[in-house]
Amino acid sequence: MRAWQVGDVMTRDVATVVEQTPYRKIVDLLAERRVGAVVVVDDFGHVRGVVSEADLLHKVEWMGEPHERRVFEGPRQRRARRKGTAGTARELMTSPAVTVSAHTSVVGAAKLMDRAGVKRLPVVDDLGRVVGIVTRSDLLSVHLRPDADIRDDVVQEVLRRVLAVRDGTVRVEVRDGVVTMTGKLDRRSAADIAVRLAARVSGVVEVVDELGYDFDDTELPGFPSFPVQPTRVA
Repeated sequence: MRAWQVGDVMTRDVATVVEQTPYRKIVDLLAERRVGAVVVVDDFGHVRGVVSEADLLHKVEWMGEPHERRVFEGPRQRRARRKGTAGTARELMTSPAVTVSAHTSVVGAAKLMDRAGVKRLPVVDDLGRVVGIVTRSDLLSVHLRPDADIRDDVVQEVLRRVLAVRDGTVRVEVRDGVVTMTGKLDRRSAADIAVRLAARVSGVVEVVDELGYDFDDTELPGFPSFPVQPTRVA
């Protein structure tokens, strides 16, 4: 069962600049491309950093203010003052950039964004060259999948391919990304696996478990204990 990856949702036409690109040209590029950030690259396309609207706004924030260092100035104020006087991408960019591979799952990318506190991730190849960019809204697009496509994945990949469940044994309904599974399987472990795997299908918001079973094999001596996995996808 293949989960959606960054390469499935990323933007491939990336707005890039070099380290010597002046402030005004970056502003013009953001307005022209209608994007919130540009990726700074070297002559070989390797990612050097990212310049976002937040980086550029420091110049507005410090407009007309004295640029000398203030007493008791904290790290944030020092960074803002430095970027407020910056004139090139090299001085403005956040570096090193937090990057991701096109083969990273959308779940992994979302977790990385959260840990790093960023809104976008440049996507790089094995040599560190930029091949795309993925934003928060791109990752959310996984939940725009049609219900029919989600149902097809649950039936084909989970029930048929993984569990070899006969057609008609389990009824699968999907509405607004919420999967409801009804029916009866022979073993409790199979029912648990069906629910757990269905929750991992791209686009699933929640799994409503209405599955029954004929035999509780989880009570047998020596049955492996698996951690309970949440069925709601954040």
